[in-house]
Amino acid sequence: MKRAFAGLFLLFTILVLGYLFYVAREIEKQSTVDEAQPADVIIVLGAAEYRGTPSPVLKARLNHALLLYLRGLAPYILTTGGRGGDPVYTESEVGRAYLIQHSVPSEAILVEPHGSTTGQTVDGVAEIMDRMNLHSCVVVSDGYHIYRVKHLLETHHIQVFGSPRPEKGALSRNELRWLYFRQAVGFFLWQAGVNI
Repeated sequence: MKRAFAGLFLLFTILVLGYLFYVAREIEKQSTVDEAQPADVIIVLGAAEYRGTPSPVLKARLNHALLLYLRGLAPYILTTGGRGGDPVYTESEVGRAYLIQHSVPSEAILVEPHGSTTGQTVDGVAEIMDRMNLHSCVVVSDGYHIYRVKHLLETHHIQVFGSPRPEKGALSRNELRWLYFRQAVGFFLWQAGVNI
């Protein structure tokens, strides 16, 4: 009986690991594909901010979204991200202020300030889009993040196009593989009902 259980556990582990490596490979493929095209809104996934100033990662995402907006791909930009430990600023409000400083009209900027995880952020974004009758979006984030965000948004019946921010200071191959695998685990957990 114990051997049978151990054999089933081993088989299950091998299947899960195989699935995770498959998803990590799909994430890697998606990470460099720019699908930017006309949509209802450009969504900028949050990243760290430092006392009201965007971190280099958030700034790169905002700059990429700004370029897409200036190309006329969408009438709105939606910034996302909660407090992340900061008692004063949210990532989304810092993003909004940055875009206003770069001549985006305030009425063209939507804000989702409550999400502290990707899953919470996507749920908040979907609610805003539903309320405003918006059905399609271009998602701006780091390349390794796009695959999971696209799938989460698609479950809300939103048409999603990914547009990864340009990479500065390339990561090593091993660092990238770890990021892809970590996102694959997050995707797997989401499929299992854990909204992270």
